Amino acid sequence: MAFVGKRLARSIAGATAFGLGGAALVKTPAHCDDKDPPHPPRYPFWVKSIFHSHEIPSVRRGYEVYRQVCATCHSMKQLHFRHLSNFVLPEKRMKEIAASYDVVDGPNDEGEMFTRPGILVDAFPSPYPNEEAARYANGGANPPDLSVYTTAKHEGVDYIFALLLGYRDPPAGIEVRDGLYYNVYFPGGLIGMPNPLHADGLVDYEDGTPCTKSQMAKDVVNFLCWASEPAHDERKLMGLKAMSACLMGTAIVGFWYRSMWIGFKTRRIDFTKAVM
Repeated sequence: MAFVGKRLARSIAGATAFGLGGAALVKTPAHCDDKDPPHPPRYPFWVKSIFHSHEIPSVRRGYEVYRQVCATCHSMKQLHFRHLSNFVLPEKRMKEIAASYDVVDGPNDEGEMFTRPGILVDAFPSPYPNEEAARYANGGANPPDLSVYTTAKHEGVDYIFALLLGYRDPPAGIEVRDGLYYNVYFPGGLIGMPNPLHADGLVDYEDGTPCTKSQMAKDVVNFLCWASEPAHDERKLMGLKAMSACLMGTAIVGFWYRSMWIGFKTRRIDFTKAVM
């Protein structure tokens, strides 16, 4: 009887493991290996390579996408117009763009604040005066500042690109209340930001590049990556120079070490019996 009981227990365990009806006899917790949200794909952005720099034409187009699409909700308080001068756009063009914004300055001689056209030393203007106004205009959600967003988020460039193109119709069984939208790559699947790149042709590129949704997403991601690290190219170039100098110094020191010690390491010492 003991032998039969052990065989029956093993049969029930095997049926439970392979889902062959044993769940009705032994209750086991459900297990799911799927991640929420799904891991964003690893896109081949040019800047990821150790030997590559920023794509300045793409960064320039990405700034236009940010200025005409993203700047209506998101701020970039740590970036100034002068940062883009002669790096992304010519200084004359940046002065024209800065002058198109009204900046509150002061106080003047009468102790009052006044409004003036923007100049290169001014920071990017925020779309909302304070956080409460931002939350009120966006259904309680506060749009994050994008100054260092690609470095603040885990796998920032891949995540932002996947998020911008991850808007879908909600699957069956998921109810989306008013003011929320379904996005595959956002934690929980529901995001308060409407699809910013909802159609092609939202921006007129000056260089004639086709303005598709994926192109706009790539360009704005490259711009945000550049904004997070404006000195990226100089820093990477300096690092490559330092690595090259270290390798050359290692070779020189190795050659000197062998040449100086070769006589001691290869010499032969013979001992002879002393003759009395």
